[in-house]
Amino acid sequence: MSDKPDLTALLGSRICHDLISPIGAIGNGVELLMMDGMAASPELALIVDSVANANARIRFFRIAFGGAGANEQRIGRAEVVSILGDLTRGGRMTMDWSSPADLSRREVKLAFLAILCLESAMPHGGTLGIERGESRWTLRGTAARLRVDPSMWELLSNPAINVELGPNQVHFALLRDEIARQHRRLTVELGEAALRLSY
Repeated sequence: MSDKPDLTALLGSRICHDLISPIGAIGNGVELLMMDGMAASPELALIVDSVANANARIRFFRIAFGGAGANEQRIGRAEVVSILGDLTRGGRMTMDWSSPADLSRREVKLAFLAILCLESAMPHGGTLGIERGESRWTLRGTAARLRVDPSMWELLSNPAINVELGPNQVHFALLRDEIARQHRRLTVELGEAALRLSY
């Protein structure tokens, strides 16, 4: 008997799939206006930056929240680095991704969910290092100031507890569930200026 479908991941995939086309169309429309000689302005620059940011977020969310498919689905390091670069362009967060050239989509999904958890504790920005070793992933976040919600991090350390989640915290539960789905063990280390996740 097959496993029940992951409806949350299917919903994430559907939403991202339906949004990527209209956002791409807006970007194309802006490019056509600029080619037609529309003068550069702060308003136009704001639209261009907003479209680029929305496009990057949807590409990121499509992997983090969408269906990972079978183990055979692959994603290249260059694509991952491109997504993260677009996501952090002009922001206060920098990310350094180190991995083999070819990865399973399931691995990248797990790493992206972990990135969201680390970002939650770094509202003023910082540096994230994501590295895949021989058999384990390690993610390190450092920032001048961290804002750690102990109940969310306990959810990762102790999956048996129940915590009331807000929309801006759902990735903690999704990471916990995906860790279990992939039969991995997560280690969480919290410091005053640094966080570390490994699995």
